[in-house]
Amino acid sequence: MASLAEGNRVMRFGAFELDVQSGELRKHGLRTRLTPQSFQVLLLLLERRGEVVTREALRRKLWPADTFVDFDMGLSSAVKKLREALGDSAENPRFVETIPRRGYRFIGGADPPTISAPDSGGIPDLGAPRPEARRRWAWSAPAALAIVAAGLIGLQAGRGREWLARSLATTASPIEIKSIAVLPLENLSGDAAQDYFVDGMTDALTTELAQIGRLRVISRTSMMRYRATRKSLPEIARELNVEAVVEGTVVRVGPRVRITAQLIHAPTDRHLWARSYDRDMRDVLALQEEVARAIAQAVQVEVRPDERRRLSQGATVHPEAYESYLKGRFYWSMRGRENMRKAARYFERAIAEDPGYAPAYSGLSDTYRQSDQDGLAPSECMPKAEAAARKALALDDTLAEAHASLAGVLYRYRWDWDGAEREFRRSLELDPNSAEGRRAYAIYLLTVRRDEEALPQVQRAQELSPFSPVISVEVAFALMRLGRYDEAIQQLQKTRELEPTFPRVDQTLALMYVRQGDLRQAIAVMEKRRARGGRGAPGPWLGYLYGATGRSADALAALRALEERSRQEYVSPQYFALVQLGLGHKTKAFALLEKACEQRAIEVLGFSGPLFDLLHDDPRYRDLLGRMGLAAAYFPERRAESRLTAEKPR
Repeated sequence: MASLAEGNRVMRFGAFELDVQSGELRKHGLRTRLTPQSFQVLLLLLERRGEVVTREALRRKLWPADTFVDFDMGLSSAVKKLREALGDSAENPRFVETIPRRGYRFIGGADPPTISAPDSGGIPDLGAPRPEARRRWAWSAPAALAIVAAGLIGLQAGRGREWLARSLATTASPIEIKSIAVLPLENLSGDAAQDYFVDGMTDALTTELAQIGRLRVISRTSMMRYRATRKSLPEIARELNVEAVVEGTVVRVGPRVRITAQLIHAPTDRHLWARSYDRDMRDVLALQEEVARAIAQAVQVEVRPDERRRLSQGATVHPEAYESYLKGRFYWSMRGRENMRKAARYFERAIAEDPGYAPAYSGLSDTYRQSDQDGLAPSECMPKAEAAARKALALDDTLAEAHASLAGVLYRYRWDWDGAEREFRRSLELDPNSAEGRRAYAIYLLTVRRDEEALPQVQRAQELSPFSPVISVEVAFALMRLGRYDEAIQQLQKTRELEPTFPRVDQTLALMYVRQGDLRQAIAVMEKRRARGGRGAPGPWLGYLYGATGRSADALAALRALEERSRQEYVSPQYFALVQLGLGHKTKAFALLEKACEQRAIEVLGFSGPLFDLLHDDPRYRDLLGRMGLAAAYFPERRAESRLTAEKPR
């Protein structure tokens, strides 16, 4: 029987062929996804087809003695994925038979291995190979195959041998990559309780890559929908409009962690690079940076000197602190009051375990800042959010998320508009691919009435996070602000397709009708949403609309609901003012707005919306905006007057 060492490249069985050189499995000439571990299992089974390949032999093939891994879980996962790729089953095997307590055996018929020219992009070459291609393979095949054979072992040995990059160097010209997505890494630790850790590794790798300005990196939030997906990489690439995908696995055993990553040219499902890394948990930050640097080199993207420095910091972290931080981010991403409390506890634990770990302070800042929307008064949570963000920056002023955290506090609570913009801009300099950072900056720009600038920012956020319903609604809101109502409605329809029950779709649509003066249509939209939610008490927006259309009893019911809610948690006086304004009670509305201003509890973007347009000519409204530092933004004529005064010669 011919063997790999004798220079054979393609092994065929049934409708399949395994290309040893590229590590690709094809069915009827079309590529089928196969992980590196599954490839090695199939290769060994084919080389010894008809024989029982013991689990120990597979262990030596996949994981040499000087590496660590949960072998049983890793092997079971590799065989499972192999069977999925072959359309096989353990119960009724056609190819891979399980020999209980011993190992596996390949039982499908297989043709003798042959040498053949490489294919092109997954499309079978029906013609003869080019003469130059034949000459190249005539002399290079034996050497290349020897490299691959050694490289397959080296990949799992954790010594960082870039076997795929070397093997493909003879077959492929360099591909310039400008957009990339990191698929959710797979947990091979054999412990579902480690999922938060693996998600954290995915998030960290995405964040590291996102610091490279010339590379468009899809946000982790949008990538989570592809966990356990059965879609092909070309399908995923088309949906995300990216050129490359990173996929891989994480194994954590005790104080050690391993990441195996591979880079794939997604439109053609072509492997470009692969590497395996073993590190101690203390070095996990350096590990993430090293993987990001290697990927940047593989895609041949230009990395600026400042970006290169940030990717080469080589910081260490206390393992327990890092673990607590990942748990905090896990709960923070789930939102909701109880999850925010859990997140805060984990961030505080991380700080206690490592007081010098800046991201834990940034996470705590984000948690406090979110708490003002979860029943806490701004005076209770915003100063804490500011202090935590400033502490994070004192420890690490290159932490993009901390600059964004501080920016949120400065404009929403301090009304320091210039300071907030500086922090937003610095955050985006450090992390130009932050979808959340661009979304937040767009909201800031909308708040200060720089609507034309806001739209491209939130559209860029959508490119980076195409499946975020929040960002999708913000795009519609920005279009509405610019009077592009038809486009805004189309955008809201797309948002509803993403998440049919997302409440802000109806809120934004109702607001659009208010801007157009159609209050009854706005009520119809909000009442329909209320009915879908179980007909709870009307909220402040609906209360305003009821009052403005003469339905005073319904508006008063909304006020009573707010009063009842305020007995359980903090409710901004701004909400009461909104309903009073709908009822036509301007004096009561202004008294409540004054109270909200004193408490720094005005939601500034909503305060600038069409529901408060009735106050536009009231000097009390202008005075209130002046104290918030927004008069020039909301009254351009005042800005023009001040400019003319400044320019007048003395």
